[in-house]
Amino acid sequence: MSEAVLTIIDTLEGVDPAQWQALAGDNPTLSHSFLHALHETGCASPDTGWTPRYLVLHRDGVLAGAMPLYLKDHSRGEYVFDHAWADAFHRNGIEYYPKLLSAVPFTPVTGSRLLARTQEDRQLLARAALQVARQLETSSLHILFPDAQDKQALAEAGYMLREGVQFHWDNPGYADFEAFLASMKMDKRKKIRQDRRRVQDAGIVFEHLAGARIGAEVLDFFHRCYVSTYHAHYSKPYLSKVFFERILRETPDSMMMVLARRGDAPVAAALNLVGGGIMYGRYWGALEFVSGLHFETCYVQSIEYCIRHGIARFEGGAQGVHKMSRGLVPTPTWSAHWVADPRFAGAIADFLREETAAMDDYIDELAEHVPFKAG
Repeated sequence: MSEAVLTIIDTLEGVDPAQWQALAGDNPTLSHSFLHALHETGCASPDTGWTPRYLVLHRDGVLAGAMPLYLKDHSRGEYVFDHAWADAFHRNGIEYYPKLLSAVPFTPVTGSRLLARTQEDRQLLARAALQVARQLETSSLHILFPDAQDKQALAEAGYMLREGVQFHWDNPGYADFEAFLASMKMDKRKKIRQDRRRVQDAGIVFEHLAGARIGAEVLDFFHRCYVSTYHAHYSKPYLSKVFFERILRETPDSMMMVLARRGDAPVAAALNLVGGGIMYGRYWGALEFVSGLHFETCYVQSIEYCIRHGIARFEGGAQGVHKMSRGLVPTPTWSAHWVADPRFAGAIADFLREETAAMDDYIDELAEHVPFKAG
């Protein structure tokens, strides 16, 4: 194998998109366009506390590996919560920030964080990231939502693993939506039908708009809904309208919109990302309350779309036990962590052992209540 050259970059501007895509594959959240747009539009930038410090690996001048890394001075937009760790550092007079983070900003989607063709190069990136963390004198290094290959490489490199849970729907090849409903327990099937009827009785109809069919007017309405969701929770939205416009322009095939209308007036919208046979439920909002509208727009309509188009999986995003009644089932997720201070590293390792055992028990308990018929 040719000699590896590792460097740190603060922009994807000079990275060949085709070479990046050869490593990133079909996951839309890892595309050159998606990540670069986050930086260029200012959504994930030094001004918002996300300073890119990407680790890139070249062999014979060709991109052979990469790792999205950010220097962070807060823990917002991550969906793996370490606020208690930061508080413990603070109470002991030790700075927790800056920390080093490998993640797709604002995106709790499992995927590769060690972008490479071989497991050897994944392990090389995992070890090199530790050196970067030491050189930058950060308190810690965190890799969020790595896939199975990354998880193995990170464990072998000495990272501590942390287990979480999300709720995903898998498509075994349903002939149609009625076949999906028929696979469910009677009470869950009845609940979905009641909710759908309630939405229909409110005069709501749905459109599924993929790619260029979304259009500027629909995207503008969606962004109003997206902003309203954050404001309803007294928080500030992470992503700008310019970001969504850029993604629609550069990678339209990665976007699918569920649009709810009453007559000619749009009422609610949910934006999904699609790629590699998976749909990722990401953003939603509504301009009025209609009973059952959230579940129908975000989950049930997306599942129906996946069945119709042969999409193998729908990932419903972070958290939400309530998603189980709509056909999504508990699925483990992972993160990996390194802490510089050996005292805190030991304490966190002990905590993670206890937390992982509790999480395994929790997932097992949830699995006893999946909405599908036995067998």
